[in-house]
Amino acid sequence: MDASLRALTEMPEPQYVMSTDGLRIASYLWGEEGAPTVLCVHGFASSCRDNWVNTGWVRTLTRAGYRVLGIDQRGHGASDKPHEASGYAMQAFVGDITTVLDTYLLDTVFYAGYSLGARVGWQAAVQLPGRVERAVLGGIPDGQPLERMEIEQARAYAEHGTPVEDRVTRSYVMLAERVAGNDLRALVALAEGMRLGDADPDAADPPLQPILFATGGEDAILPQSKLLAEATPSGEFFEIPGRHHFNAPGSRVFRQAALDFFA
Repeated sequence: MDASLRALTEMPEPQYVMSTDGLRIASYLWGEEGAPTVLCVHGFASSCRDNWVNTGWVRTLTRAGYRVLGIDQRGHGASDKPHEASGYAMQAFVGDITTVLDTYLLDTVFYAGYSLGARVGWQAAVQLPGRVERAVLGGIPDGQPLERMEIEQARAYAEHGTPVEDRVTRSYVMLAERVAGNDLRALVALAEGMRLGDADPDAADPPLQPILFATGGEDAILPQSKLLAEATPSGEFFEIPGRHHFNAPGSRVFRQAALDFFA
């Protein structure tokens, strides 16, 4: 593998940004300075590497002339992972986006988010209309993120190894454990923190920027994602063919749809 390709398929050392509540947020940068920047924000129990590097997004975007700024959201990857639910309210995630943009002196960016990262992106687009120019929101969950997880069962498993009886909660635990380095106690706290305050996307107060909603054709949340797109004045919807929630980020046609939208 030549050096230029290796640079787009391997992780650089994280550059840490301090959040307003004192957490280290890991950030990663690829591409040429001065190029339009795409901020990439991953989903629950994932990471920048897992969601954007291993799936080819960084390579695709940089080859198309974009600069890519990726982050590990709080509770994930190389970022700090508090075990208190209070550290994971939606406003904390949006605050991290603001802090990252300020630290990198970025007035505006394109935004690419998947799953939890898409939900954060919806809120960031609403609250930061002058800074998020347009956004691709993949697999955006309607309603309260992670609301079907049985918190007490997940916490008992994380802390004591107690078997999880609830099928949906067991799926979340398996998802969390598939990525090396994940801290299950932090991710359970995240799921609980999402229930603090108003974490639901408000269809009555949608983003006004151009937004591309993209969800897998085999994803159970497809109808809800379409409804959010319909509620967004400049929203478009793209159905990712043959993909479910967990393999949609690796879709080549999804990446191409995002490139066309950003262009």
